[in-house]
Amino acid sequence: MLRFISFGSGSSGNSYYLYTDTDSILIDVGVGIRTLKKHFHNYGLRFEDVHHILITHDHADHVKSVGSLSTDYKLPVYTTRKVHVGIERNYCVRKKIAPNHVHVIEKSVPFNVGEFKVTPFGVPHDSTDNVGYFVECGGVTFCLITDVGHITEEMHDFISRSNYLVIEANHSVEMLQQGPYPQYLKDRILGPNGHLSNDDCANALADYATPNLRHVWLCHLSEENNHPELARKTVEQILRSKGIVAGKDFELEVLKRKTPSEIYKLE
Repeated sequence: MLRFISFGSGSSGNSYYLYTDTDSILIDVGVGIRTLKKHFHNYGLRFEDVHHILITHDHADHVKSVGSLSTDYKLPVYTTRKVHVGIERNYCVRKKIAPNHVHVIEKSVPFNVGEFKVTPFGVPHDSTDNVGYFVECGGVTFCLITDVGHITEEMHDFISRSNYLVIEANHSVEMLQQGPYPQYLKDRILGPNGHLSNDDCANALADYATPNLRHVWLCHLSEENNHPELARKTVEQILRSKGIVAGKDFELEVLKRKTPSEIYKLE
């Protein structure tokens, strides 16, 4: 059985864990090693059982601990060549990934790691490069799309094929526009390589979700420009306006920024 945990989802640190009884993938390592170890211990999990690391992009809140974890536990790190270069240059990544643990992947080219078939795809964001991941394991499909400026044609297919989907709902446009951020930062977040708003997230779900979809988690909420209840209600209202009922057609939850989620069984 495939299981899923979020260990953090937001600008303070992101890390997502997919695992079976015999294999596992950690997607992003933006949470501190000591914090991750504490979370693993609390769930009765072991770092020694982590087998593969996937990285979406090279911003610090997604990669700051990747070098330490990879080095200490001799773990392969999979991402695009540009992201690997970005990690190497990122001063927030104090311990770098050893060359023998660097594995280069290409967008739209599926690859296998252990029990998982992974398809990376391009995600528009103002990082060196950025990918989402579509993961297949035991007949179940899981997709993660975060730090995304806008929904692309390529994403339509992956959303429609997903049983389980983690997708960004970063901000309320109204909160952002009325908030204290300087204008250049507001423009960056609202731009085509920024972050996905609650409304954009909801419209993507309404337009491309299919009866295959069982559970959606809203991720990477802004602390200053969003609120979990606002994000959930906004998405629910837009879905309902298009004939989709969250809780009936699929489950809808919000991942917390700094607190681990429960363990979800993906069946």
